[in-house]
Amino acid sequence: MKRPGALLLISCYELGHQPIGLASPLGFLERTGYTPDVIDIAVETLDVEKAVRAEFVGICVPMHTALRLGVHVATRLRKINPTCHICFYGLYASLNAEYLLQHHADSVIGGEYETPMVKLVESLTDETHIEIAGVLRREGVESLQDTLQSKPLLRSSHNVVPSRKRLPSLDKYAHLEHDGIAHLAGYVEASRGCKHLCFHCPIPPVYEGKFSVVPKEIVLEDIRAQVDAGAAHITFGDPDFLNGPKHALRIVQAMHEAFPDLTFDCTTKIEHLLKHRSILPELRDCGCIFIVSAVESLNDTVLENLQKGHTSAEVFAVIDLLREIGIALRPSLVPFTPWETLDSYLYILDCVESKELIDHIDPVQYTIRLLVPPRSSLLSQPSIQPYLGALDQESFTYSWTHPDPRMDELHKAVTVAVESASQIGEDAVVTFNRVRNLAHAATDKGESSIVFPMDFEPNRKRPPRLTEDWFC
Repeated sequence: MKRPGALLLISCYELGHQPIGLASPLGFLERTGYTPDVIDIAVETLDVEKAVRAEFVGICVPMHTALRLGVHVATRLRKINPTCHICFYGLYASLNAEYLLQHHADSVIGGEYETPMVKLVESLTDETHIEIAGVLRREGVESLQDTLQSKPLLRSSHNVVPSRKRLPSLDKYAHLEHDGIAHLAGYVEASRGCKHLCFHCPIPPVYEGKFSVVPKEIVLEDIRAQVDAGAAHITFGDPDFLNGPKHALRIVQAMHEAFPDLTFDCTTKIEHLLKHRSILPELRDCGCIFIVSAVESLNDTVLENLQKGHTSAEVFAVIDLLREIGIALRPSLVPFTPWETLDSYLYILDCVESKELIDHIDPVQYTIRLLVPPRSSLLSQPSIQPYLGALDQESFTYSWTHPDPRMDELHKAVTVAVESASQIGEDAVVTFNRVRNLAHAATDKGESSIVFPMDFEPNRKRPPRLTEDWFC
C-alpha cells in the first residue's frame, strides 16, 4: 500500500464538546507532516468527497454512544470506499476490539492512541505487517486471539498541543448556561486514565488503575487556543480531575492568572471532594463554578456492588460542603441497576427534592441504566451473575434483567417521559414530578393516583450547567 496521502479522522460524539479525540491526534499527525481531513458527525454530515479520497480513516470511539454511531459510519465507508484502512481508536475500541476487527476495523488502538496512530499511518508505506505497540491489526494476523492478548499503550505521550484549527467552531457545541446567559465552552484534558477501579466504569479494564498527566504547558496552550476562539468557560474532561490534586491545582492557578474571567468545571469522585476539601475554596477562587460527581445511587448496597468508594452519608456531606463553599454540585446517576429497589429509587427522588437539587440534575439522569460492556470488571463479580444475560454484541453490552419486573417497566416509562420532555424543552421541575409520579404509580401501595404539584417559578435563578444532557 502506498503512503496514504489522504487521511480522515472522524469523531462521533464527545458529550457535546468540541472533540479532543480529533484535536489531540491531529496535533501529532500535523507535526509529522500530515494534513488530515476531519469530520465530527455530531454536528456535521459525513462528507462523501472526503470519505471517498481517504486511504486511512480513524474513527474515534471514547464512549458507548460514539461506538454505536461509529459502526454505522464504518459500514457506510466500506460501501463508498472499500479499500480504505479503517482504524477505531479510543476507550471503547479496546473494549470491543475482537468484534471490531472481525466486522469493521482493519486496526484498533486503545489507551494512549496518538503515537501508535502516527506509527500505524507511517507503516502503511508497504504491505508488510509491522508490530506497533498499542495497535491491534487484522491484516496479516494468524491468530486474532493471540493478537488480542496485546495490551494498549499506556505510557504518556502528551507532548504535543492539540490542534483545533480544522475543527467545527465552538458555537456548534454545548454552551455554558450561567445566570441566564449562554457562553461558549471549551474542553481540555489535564490527565488520562484513573487510579480507581469502580466495577461499572469502562476505564479500569483498559488503564488498570493507572493514570498519566498532561504537562501544564500543553494544557494551557490548548486553553489559550480555545479562549482565542471565544471560549468563556472550560470543561476539564479528565475522568477524575483530582487524581493528581497538585497537578490540577497548578493548572487552574496558571489558567486563572492568564484568564481571570474564565470559569471552569471538572469531574471528580465524592471521596476526593472530602479528602481534598482544603483545596476546594481555591478551585472556586480560580473560577470553578460547578463540579460533576458520579454519585450513581443513594443505596449503600448499590454503591458497594459498584465499588464506588463512597457511602450515601458521604454524598450528603459533599452536598453540604460544596453548598457552603459556593460551588454547584451536578450529580450523575445510574439509578437502574440490579440492586436498586423501587423504594430506593423513590428515596433518590425524595432526596433530590429535599436537598434542593432538582435544577442540578439533568432529567436524563433518572433514566440511566447500567451498561455492562465486554471486558467490564462487573463480569467477574458474583453479585451480578443471577441477573446477567448474554452479550448483545451489536449493542456492545451484556443484557441483564432486574429481579423486580416493576423496575424494568419503570425504566421504560421514565425513558419515554424524559425523552418527550427533552424534545419540547420542558422545565426540569415539571419533568422531575412526572418521573416521581411514574415511580409512585409503579408501587403496590395504591399510590398511583398521587399527583405531585407542578408549581414552580419559571424565571428562577438556576445553577450553572452545560446545554448538553449527560450521556455515556
